[in-house]
Amino acid sequence: MAKIQKQTMHELVSQEIQNYIEEKDLQEGDKLPSVEEMMKMFGVGRSSLREALRYLEAIEIVTVVNGKGVFVRDVGSYRFAGKIKVENEKRFLLSILDVRRALEGKAVELAARRITPAQIAELTEVLKEYSRLKEAGKDTSKIDLAFHRSVMKAASNPILYSVLESISGMYEKFFNEPLGDKRLFDETYPFHRTIFEGIAARDPKQALAEFDKLMNRIEDIIRAY
Repeated sequence: MAKIQKQTMHELVSQEIQNYIEEKDLQEGDKLPSVEEMMKMFGVGRSSLREALRYLEAIEIVTVVNGKGVFVRDVGSYRFAGKIKVENEKRFLLSILDVRRALEGKAVELAARRITPAQIAELTEVLKEYSRLKEAGKDTSKIDLAFHRSVMKAASNPILYSVLESISGMYEKFFNEPLGDKRLFDETYPFHRTIFEGIAARDPKQALAEFDKLMNRIEDIIRAY
């Protein structure tokens, strides 16, 4: 039986916007309703709508022009009914991966310099739970995300953490079986331990090298899908 995947609020809103574009037969350059109007139409808050628009802009379905509004970018290349085409999701994931390399890579480097004994103990427990779930054949998406968030906290940079949290909806796309395939969890599992080993040893170079291996593996899987 196929697994039912959970959807975040911004994914649901983005799908509703795509449905609206299709139902109204909007074409490239056509203007969507204002933010306030769409909030009322879809019954959502401003933050959820903005995140949905950022997502749609990232995959080139809409263009947001400050002071002018939201415009349809291209309807000819996309399927609005059902799931977004795999090609679009791949492009989106690869774009966010670039952001992960930059921001989370810096967090890994800082964590290796600043991690506390208590945070080392916390990450040790996270990895134990990760191993337990994996060996039991259970879902590891949440514990995988918990590992990465613990590393971000260990970086002890509230601004960096805040920036990562501000794109959490997009970022978490990696932790909900991207492309409907859990290989990203299975094949990157070993790198979590080696990243931790570098951080615990307070060796930024080693930790970052292992993080780069994890990112490279993710990129290879996405591109080959």
